Amino acid sequence: MTMAPVAESASLRYYDVAPGYRLNVRSGPGTNYTIERVLAEGAKVPIFCQTPGTTVTGPYGTSNIWDNIDDGQYVSDAYVNTGSDGYIAPRCA
Repeated sequence: MTMAPVAESASLRYYDVAPGYRLNVRSGPGTNYTIERVLAEGAKVPIFCQTPGTTVTGPYGTSNIWDNIDDGQYVSDAYVNTGSDGYIAPRCA
């Protein structure tokens, strides 16, 4: 895991994972990718970029948006409270 420089991390926003869920973190933007780890209930995640992938239905609706929370680690946006049904971060390259 690489740490962001202090100047960048000061402006990095963290978003709440839906209450009561332990969220799978996958190696890519879809349910067909391997589970890398599982986030604990009450976790907060940064969103570095977002990309389309498998469509998932969760507590915040149905979405094909996947949030990149670390190098090679993605979670479904349907489980993250971003306050939007659309993209809130740049598209992943």
